[in-house]
Amino acid sequence: MSDHVLLEAVNLSKEFPLSRGKRVHAVSDVSLKVYEGETLGIVGESGCGKSTLGRLLIRLLSPTGGRLWFRGEEVTSFSDQAFSKYRRQLQLIFQDPYASLDPRMTARDIIAEPLNAYHVCPTKKATTERVLELMEAVGVPGEFLYRYPHQFSGGQRQRIGIARAIAIDPALIVCDEPVSALDVSVQNQILNLLRDLQKERGMAYLFISHDLSVVRHISDRVAVMFLGTICEIGPAKDIFEAPQHPYTRFLLDAIPQPDPRRRDEEVPLLKGEIPSPVNLPEGCLFHTRCPYATEKCRRERPVLRSEAGREVACHYRVGATLPQKNSAPEHV
Repeated sequence: MSDHVLLEAVNLSKEFPLSRGKRVHAVSDVSLKVYEGETLGIVGESGCGKSTLGRLLIRLLSPTGGRLWFRGEEVTSFSDQAFSKYRRQLQLIFQDPYASLDPRMTARDIIAEPLNAYHVCPTKKATTERVLELMEAVGVPGEFLYRYPHQFSGGQRQRIGIARAIAIDPALIVCDEPVSALDVSVQNQILNLLRDLQKERGMAYLFISHDLSVVRHISDRVAVMFLGTICEIGPAKDIFEAPQHPYTRFLLDAIPQPDPRRRDEEVPLLKGEIPSPVNLPEGCLFHTRCPYATEKCRRERPVLRSEAGREVACHYRVGATLPQKNSAPEHV
């Protein structure tokens, strides 16, 4: 992982309008950096804004607030035409390999799409040769060049999607739940493929997933999202071994234990009302479910603060130690 910042977002927000003047706050004041060659994992419950954030960062969605930089140049207000010179540097691997490939196109034409769009190859023959190289790189036999998506397995379809994403040598790929629709054995193959490609090509990944074990396996750093905001960012090892935010602790405690001797251990459960993204509560967005919430949490929204090599948005955590599992909360 490099020390050079590839992509940076400051106070990035996205709202979607509803009827009667109401709005869904999908992403709220998110600030983060993605470094060249790293894998930044984004985790959180379903509906917390992970996929929306990924699309905001590569300008597939326009933000309603905040600023965005790519390689030191602010691109927040660029028109689509002005941003086009950066577009080839930012690609996306979709969640569903069954829905993300055009059923009327062959593998050759699917992978060749970005090559043709950016006029990478001078001739049709050169394009086909390049497609064959990409298929070999992702482990799809060349004799399948003219097969259609329905003639491939789920894992092979996702490999074709990966070949399409790396075709024009991007600097950053947003991997939006890229293995969630696959069998566990196939998941491992795809994850190993992504890591090998990253080592060979030096790409950065923004890896979005609700599967914490997958994120731990592939990520250098992890950002934890709750209700459209980031509550903790830090090295993957530190996040999983010593979470600093109460929500991160509860998220990790929810992972099923494979050891049968530990299945009877008491696991703390989150209680309280889940806030609506349409009517966000005052103060910390997690305070309605947090057993450590104080009056300050109910009044004042915390911001990300650097501490012990990571960033945490929590009034309780700053200057304190998060209680150990199954211990009684000091503040209620």
